[in-house]
Amino acid sequence: MATDTTTGAAQVLDGWRAQGIRFVRFELPDMHGTSRAKMVPIERAYGYAESGLNMYGGVAVLDSRSDVVGGTLYHEEVAYGDQLLLPDLETAAVVPWREATARWICDSTWADGTPLEALPRRVWRKQLERARALGYEPLIGYEPEFYLLTADQELLFEGYHIFNVTRNTYVPFIQELVEQLNAYGLEVITANCEYAGSQWELPCLPLRGMGGPDRCFSFKNAVKELAHLHGYTATFMSKPFADSAGSGLHTHVSLLNVADGGNAFGDESDAAGISAACRSFIAGNLRHAASTYALLAPTVNCMKRRRTHTFSPTNVSWGLEDRSALIRIKGGTTESRHIEHRAPTGLSNPYLVGAAILAAGLNGIEDGLELEPAAHPPAEEDESRTKLPTSVRESLEALEADERIAGALGEDFVTAYGVMRRYELSRFDDHVTDWERNEYVEIY
Repeated sequence: MATDTTTGAAQVLDGWRAQGIRFVRFELPDMHGTSRAKMVPIERAYGYAESGLNMYGGVAVLDSRSDVVGGTLYHEEVAYGDQLLLPDLETAAVVPWREATARWICDSTWADGTPLEALPRRVWRKQLERARALGYEPLIGYEPEFYLLTADQELLFEGYHIFNVTRNTYVPFIQELVEQLNAYGLEVITANCEYAGSQWELPCLPLRGMGGPDRCFSFKNAVKELAHLHGYTATFMSKPFADSAGSGLHTHVSLLNVADGGNAFGDESDAAGISAACRSFIAGNLRHAASTYALLAPTVNCMKRRRTHTFSPTNVSWGLEDRSALIRIKGGTTESRHIEHRAPTGLSNPYLVGAAILAAGLNGIEDGLELEPAAHPPAEEDESRTKLPTSVRESLEALEADERIAGALGEDFVTAYGVMRRYELSRFDDHVTDWERNEYVEIY
């Protein structure tokens, strides 16, 4: 690491020691948005911050069961070697619910300094750098929905009653959760029960650049850890119950002009209040909707969330304040105008969601794409619109065939991600479900 970075790390660590911090987490976001971390005594953190903390190199490309999947580039291909975690100093934070503990989110390299190109934070960073080269700074915020369950994974209550004041704070843990998350620096802005029983949503303020995905990553892992500490299970699984609502990760994006900080998406003279850049950005996301869907709805469970009349998009569409559209225009003023991408699901990785949306949108801007007319509202009933992929295999094939998106995300990522996801699909294909037994055991 450069001397100034090393000096900066030492200053952070000295400050933490003065606050009584004794342990430091080095956190690495994996393909699923899960934090893979090592905790070290603060005395040891100085050396690791300077030279890197060793961790198994393939940890970020493990599948959802943590299986080592051959062909994902960072296992047998590198003799199962180590990577080095290098802290991003801007992510320094004290973990308020753990005694004397702080954390950094890390990037990683091999011993020779070469980045691991398939890692989600690296994939997002490349799109961030691309946007800045075009004169834009992304502003991105997420709305994570999740279920809070008992330790045995049962609902705390049932029924549909969104925004009900009693259910908003059905258990004292919800208010404590907000307090702890804000003490962690996540800036929760609202908290309410969602559509289904035992489901909540706690959106945070959006952030520029790397901050948006970092904040969502921190939020999701913090919620799960805090729930565990209080005897609950929190899950961002897209559709944990067949007869209950799915969980989304609605993603709000705008581009700011690097030159003056103004919103590049707003235009008072436009009928929809959006600029030419915003129109091309949306058009790019519509053109690449099938291929980016592999990152926005990455698992078989995500597909079970996608149904009409559930506020989950089913086709390639956009609209003004249309909750059934794939992309919804939001913001009451020119400066607040932005898009809401409604395809991402609760379990989606925020780094990959951001990278997919930004890559597609920047393609649209670079190509000067014209935006088609908005879908006839509600968008989900507009039969003229192309349907979104109906399977993960379909969206993976679209991703790999889309040279522009695959090229933007990087060959290493597309290879590792595709192999890992297909391995998960093969495990799913081999699994005998309760439905099959209930349907076939007696009759056959």
